[in-house]
Amino acid sequence: MDSKKILYISQEIFPYLPETDISVLSRNLPQYIQERGNEVRIFMPRYGIINERRNQLHEVIRLSGINMIINDNDHPLIIKVASIQSARMQVYFIDNDDFFKRKTMYDIKPKQENDNDERAIFFVRGALEAIKKLRWIPDVIHCHGWFTTLAALYLKKMYADDPCFQKAKVVYSVYNDAGQGTMPETLFSKLEFDKISGEDIAVMGNAVDYLALNRLAIHYSDGVVQGSETIAPELTECISSLKDKPFLPYQGTENYDEAFDNFYNTLLEAH
Repeated sequence: MDSKKILYISQEIFPYLPETDISVLSRNLPQYIQERGNEVRIFMPRYGIINERRNQLHEVIRLSGINMIINDNDHPLIIKVASIQSARMQVYFIDNDDFFKRKTMYDIKPKQENDNDERAIFFVRGALEAIKKLRWIPDVIHCHGWFTTLAALYLKKMYADDPCFQKAKVVYSVYNDAGQGTMPETLFSKLEFDKISGEDIAVMGNAVDYLALNRLAIHYSDGVVQGSETIAPELTECISSLKDKPFLPYQGTENYDEAFDNFYNTLLEAH
């Protein structure tokens, strides 16, 4: 198949954050896919624990400056970038002082309101808005981790008619990343503000826990990948119940580039 454009949206990437299943795969997979003759773009949040000076992040002025409305409040979108020289890749960071200044990834201080719903919406929408501004039309959008679970929903609802994303296939990787953070129940009203109805998210069963969020991502994705060696049994059951949904089993920690490349090709050929 001809060269593909793959957009990676990940909640964590090594070396900007410690090594985990997600951060290591999100670092290596784009490089391997790029080395197979494809184009890649990579986005992650600019959490406050990331040292900008050490990692040489700098703002991309031409991409920044968009104001995004989340729950009727304006939030300026700031895009930063850093290079992984050895891989000849750039990583784009979604930033905003309201959401990503604190020195944590998802933890909420006592008595502080849980805003992980707005942070997650801002992150996934910010990545999509930045891609539109880049005028780079992806063939595949591959999301990694519970913090990206809203991306497939937004792509299939809010951005469904956007020419930049209309033909893109959405892939979601399921990891064993439960317990990293929590989503507040205010998520439902924030989604409603973006004209996403209760019917659109019925698969969540009125819950906002880790399993409900993953069910949502699996439901709206065109293909699903098992990213960790073991995942929650309920999610294994959820995936296997969707018989027509392409699924890539766990591929281990090396020599998986061909399997992922073929999986992307299979999705794109299934028009």
